[in-house]
Amino acid sequence: MKKAALALGILAASTSAAWAQSSVQLYGIMDVGLRATSNANAGSSKYQVVPGGMSQSRLGINVTEDLGGGLKAIANLEHRLNSDTGTVAAADFWRQSWVGIQSSDFGRITLGRQYNILFDIYTSTYASFKYSPYIEAYKPEIGLSMGARQDNMVKYLFETGPVRGEIQVSAGEGNSQNKSVGGLLRYAEGAFSLGGAALQVTDTLGKKVKGFTAGGAYTDGPLYVNLSWATNKFDAGGLLGTAYTAGLLGTVLNTAANDVKKRDMVSAGFTYQFTPQWNLGAHYWYAQQTHYSAALANTKSKGHYFAVVADYAFSKRTDAYVELDYTKHKGAVAFANGETSRTGTMVGLRHRF
Repeated sequence: MKKAALALGILAASTSAAWAQSSVQLYGIMDVGLRATSNANAGSSKYQVVPGGMSQSRLGINVTEDLGGGLKAIANLEHRLNSDTGTVAAADFWRQSWVGIQSSDFGRITLGRQYNILFDIYTSTYASFKYSPYIEAYKPEIGLSMGARQDNMVKYLFETGPVRGEIQVSAGEGNSQNKSVGGLLRYAEGAFSLGGAALQVTDTLGKKVKGFTAGGAYTDGPLYVNLSWATNKFDAGGLLGTAYTAGLLGTVLNTAANDVKKRDMVSAGFTYQFTPQWNLGAHYWYAQQTHYSAALANTKSKGHYFAVVADYAFSKRTDAYVELDYTKHKGAVAFANGETSRTGTMVGLRHRF
């Protein structure tokens, strides 16, 4: 009996030691904003409580297990929610769901639903704002990231010194709009970071969308400046024009906006940290779009987008923000109600945990 008890004690101790090498981290963001938008309802203003002004509210789980020899097992589940109503933010409950292996020598490989390489290069290298990569309620640049995520993905990441590279491949599986292949290259050292990425996504009709982006950023003490370029090229008759246009501003545009042959965007901005609490950021985006339909073949639609944000940090985890944005469309593209210009104002509170 004593031997059995001793054996069970040793087993329990070894099991506890094994679990001690694993970690499960719960994280999230709760962000709620009060937003007013002009020319939203047949020319009148619209007032909303939005479930994410600077960041979309989320709840996630990170898992890490030390396998020894420089190897780690990693996994992530992330759910996006509407903090104003408590409802699901998208049809896919888990906006990220992946598992992988990370090696200190050979890099990292992850499998599942993940951010794509266009989103990765933008947020890691030349994000619009230093303290928040983009404005969740107003994000023209994310509209050119071709969905920001892909299903059924295998992604490989490697780093050596200041250089990072990523390759992604997503299986179409016959009924997915997210068959993809692409890669990125990034260089970051000292005050400078620069890089670029290319991605091709194929829909269920075999039609392709090709995306490219490049840019850089410079940080000097409290000052952060960035410059970037992006383009999307669409095959005629594809199914992804509507899906990728919908992400341009997070709002409904007219049917001409979905008739897209090629869309280009250049953007530039800065963030300045006046004090440990106060940040001020401004960004400008300029977009051009050509069309396939015969009626619009000679039309070049244009978009001007501008935003400024003042952010006050109560602590490392809690901040308040005030934001102002302006949109002006020319050519065939307009908002769904026919308006070509719109102003938005927003104030909100965000907490990270």
